[in-house]
Amino acid sequence: MSEDLRAAVAAGVLGAEESHRELLQSVVEVARAIFRAKASSIFLLDEAADELVFEAVAGEGAGELVGKRFPSSTGIAGWVLVTRQPLVIDDVTADRRFGRDVAESTGYVPKGLMAVPLLHEERSLGVLEVLDRPTDTRFTLKEMDLLGAFANQAAIALDLLQRARRARAALDGDGDAALLARVATKLEQRGDDEDDDDGSRAAAVQLLRALEQLL
Repeated sequence: MSEDLRAAVAAGVLGAEESHRELLQSVVEVARAIFRAKASSIFLLDEAADELVFEAVAGEGAGELVGKRFPSSTGIAGWVLVTRQPLVIDDVTADRRFGRDVAESTGYVPKGLMAVPLLHEERSLGVLEVLDRPTDTRFTLKEMDLLGAFANQAAIALDLLQRARRARAALDGDGDAALLARVATKLEQRGDDEDDDDGSRAAAVQLLRALEQLL
């Protein structure tokens, strides 16, 4: 089966997407609390549009920025996304990579930030940022490890969110992929039916694979 078809069968699709979004929100909220920051956010790379999208925000901008977009090469987040390197900056105004115009468009211009790429299976999915920690604290290697742990969790959630959205797109579509996804979903439901014998299910799966190859 194709990747989209597997996602459509395995995901609970609509419910799965919401649960993954909730996980991303919990990541930014905990990260903000742990680092005592004013804000934390997760950006998702929309490859088709070549843009970074606010997917979860805690603190400054929460409830207003989710869904806002900007070019993927813009600012510090863009630099971290492309280089796949974490970055800690005490004074962003002194850094040439800082995109002030983007920050001003969000309604909040930070003084300092930590940013880390969200990597999953060699793919760069997005960026996690933590903004304006207390000025009397020094960044340590232990905190870098902790930030990396948050990034790993966020990357997994972003990957699952993308899979759920692809599954939804397949189910909502009108083409061959949508037809196969709907058939696959029905087969999955039949798999939970105690009256459905293994032979008939195996035959149905074989038919589905033949249809996929034909289409």
